Amino acid sequence: MSTPQPPVAAPTRTRFRPAVWTWPGPRHRRRQTLPPPLRAGDHLSRAEFERRYEAHPEIKKAELVEGVVYMPTPVRFREHGLPHGDIISWLGVYRAHTPGVTFGDNATVRLDERNEVQPDALLRLPPRLGGRSRVTEDDYLEGPPELVVEIAASSAAYDLHSKRLVYQRVGVPEYLVLQMYEQRADWFVLRNGVYEPLEADADGLLRSEVFPGLVLRPEAVWEGDIAALLSTLQEGLDSPEHAAFVERLMEMDRRSR
Repeated sequence: MSTPQPPVAAPTRTRFRPAVWTWPGPRHRRRQTLPPPLRAGDHLSRAEFERRYEAHPEIKKAELVEGVVYMPTPVRFREHGLPHGDIISWLGVYRAHTPGVTFGDNATVRLDERNEVQPDALLRLPPRLGGRSRVTEDDYLEGPPELVVEIAASSAAYDLHSKRLVYQRVGVPEYLVLQMYEQRADWFVLRNGVYEPLEADADGLLRSEVFPGLVLRPEAVWEGDIAALLSTLQEGLDSPEHAAFVERLMEMDRRSR
């Protein structure tokens, strides 16, 4: 008689459990996704400068000049804010009377692979009217505007040194620097690749060579006298030179269509 065998246990089935992937902690995620902070004095390419600048929207103004990051200090009212507003009004009135001309306030300008600036103000012509700057697909300016305006605390500012050399090299036709401490206006005109100072006329007025009719009375800026600033401009807008310039721009615009 055979010996009874113990019952065979059914094979154990292991339930498949998919691996659970968890998000990294906040500190780890920050290290992986955010670029390093943007700091004054950093040496960066333009692409890396833009990557860091865009990642930190709390930064209101930063510039790349010859591959070096500059981050201006907080803006004072009488030293910068007030004259800045007057100059924007001055350029805005000129634009209103000069079809085709556009201007910008603190607009980012890509000049080359080592320079991306954010001038206080600029005046430009579109390419169809002979301008050399263009608006890119991501809505930045690329190339040299016809006139750049900077408001500097004094002659020690980098606007008159590093930036002036950059603007000269890339071919910005006119560059105006208003030095509030010394109460001095330096208007440079590019001639044969070199900046030369624009000489004031017998009345102490500075007249643009690129934009006929754009006339500046420097003391009106120091005194905060916007009425005098715009009154002088109006005289330029009423001149035969400005009328001829407007006609030339309108003819170029017709031909470009």
